Amino acid sequence: MTGARAVKKKITDLYDAINSHELARFMSAWGDDGVFIYPGEIPSSGTFQGKGAVEEWFRKFFEQFTKIQFDIQDVCVRSVLGLGGSNIVAVHWNLHLTNREGRVGQNNGVTVFKIKDASVVQMKDFIFDLGRNFRLHWNAA
Repeated sequence: MTGARAVKKKITDLYDAINSHELARFMSAWGDDGVFIYPGEIPSSGTFQGKGAVEEWFRKFFEQFTKIQFDIQDVCVRSVLGLGGSNIVAVHWNLHLTNREGRVGQNNGVTVFKIKDASVVQMKDFIFDLGRNFRLHWNAA
């Protein structure tokens, strides 16, 4: 399997873990010093440093959203060969979710992953709609 195919599989597996609320499986791909950056101006927004902080953010995400379905549209890998276990990956996705109050919503965006030594060291979300509906789903409107 080429480097690009291997990293694409790793990333799609991460989204499968999110869709099925498998926090341990999702976190198994992370490095100890991993960083997650989430956009917007709500309490859930910000930079979360360290595997423990990232895990806590996703635990709250899973609690807030009882149904999560990321549909991956495209996965772009910087280094096609990328055999050293380090790479940059951009994922274009559509998201369908339901929050714990039953509010159904959707959004789309791009997430950029930095992978070093086969572990996620940074994940940064770029979300298309950060407006009222985004805030309502997080109960931050």
